[in-house]
Amino acid sequence: MTIRRRALALIAAATAGVLALTACSATGGKQKETMTSAAGGGAVADTPRYTVAMVTHEAPGDSFWDKVRKGAETAAAKDNIELRYSADPTAAGQATLVQNAVDSKVDGLAVTLVQPAAMKAPVGAAVGAGIPVVAFNAGIDQYKDVGAMMYFGSDENVAGNAVGERIAAAGARHPLCVIQEQGSVSLEARCKGVLAKAPGTENLQVDGKDIPTVTATIAAKLQQDPSIDYVVTLGAPIAQAALQSVQQSASAAQVVTFDLNAEVAARIKDGSILFAIDQQPFLQGYLAVDSLWLYLTNRNDIGGGLPVLTGPSFVDRTNIDAIAEFAANNTR
Repeated sequence: MTIRRRALALIAAATAGVLALTACSATGGKQKETMTSAAGGGAVADTPRYTVAMVTHEAPGDSFWDKVRKGAETAAAKDNIELRYSADPTAAGQATLVQNAVDSKVDGLAVTLVQPAAMKAPVGAAVGAGIPVVAFNAGIDQYKDVGAMMYFGSDENVAGNAVGERIAAAGARHPLCVIQEQGSVSLEARCKGVLAKAPGTENLQVDGKDIPTVTATIAAKLQQDPSIDYVVTLGAPIAQAALQSVQQSASAAQVVTFDLNAEVAARIKDGSILFAIDQQPFLQGYLAVDSLWLYLTNRNDIGGGLPVLTGPSFVDRTNIDAIAEFAANNTR
């Protein structure tokens, strides 16, 4: 069974469990059996209204997080949850936002752990206050140590290996792996995975919050070293920058990327980008919120003590026509 099928099977099982809940649930009667209709025609849980805080390391302008938020908002609307979303790309700033959520006595907390050490104290404060915490997107190897109950996301080591293996098979000798967030455990794992399968890989550190500088830095590197034959970017906005860099430097390097948005989908269609690795951010946001609702109302635990994988999967010219629509409307 593929990674994606395993993830979908878990979702189906969780959904079936929701529909089968009765008033005699493990929460001592708080769970009600019925679902009511929302004004827009969707089903809304007839359960107590809870407040869930979602705190991420979103950097301004990164379209990836639009998909995460849309997934979280979709689950919140279904589950009768008040969703409080906040973000800060710095570790200290994100930690402060988590502590603020704890102090406001939210019912549940969903966090990204891009720098787990900085999050250990505020997440520990949440656990100490009796607030259930789930992690998603970043921190697959650290979430239990930090205190989170569940994890939803891609295995970035596996994803990096998959990219490295694919470009090595295509003849890559000197890939450039571009890291846009210094200290990110997820991004470092991706490049490490690429290197494991494509030994000539070199890392390049850039500041993803400054796209013009990213473009100039990659272009300068390509001009300096014409032997670079692949540029591996770790986010959709960085892929767009890399395409400009390749053009500006007259490089023959091919561009591949992690993550997907409408622009990357269009570039895959026209062949400018060879492929993207999709980790399904909509699903990450949805599952993070929905899992907290399931725990709060019925003490459910998704994953059986293991991470729930939402990726990786390849998107290329063989399947982009079936996926492009969903990339455009932020549900991938």
